[in-house]
Amino acid sequence: MNKTINSYWKENLKYVFILLTVWFTVSFGFGILFKENLDAFSIGGFKLGFWFAQQGSMYTFVILIFIYVRLINKLDKKYGFNSKN
Repeated sequence: MNKTINSYWKENLKYVFILLTVWFTVSFGFGILFKENLDAFSIGGFKLGFWFAQQGSMYTFVILIFIYVRLINKLDKKYGFNSKN
């Protein structure tokens, strides 16, 4: 059982790390570091770098929450921790 729990948490932490990396890339990378390059494009009449800094990172965060829930539900089923039997 202990090996199962360790494997579960390793996979869980892998998912968290990947999703946080995506969020960091979108919020810090697109909103700050790559803003000048992205401003060459526009979305909804706003420069894309500005849009990512103001809206894009929040939308991405909400989407990542749903992705995390789906991944963890699948992980729970894989390791038998789901409450739906």
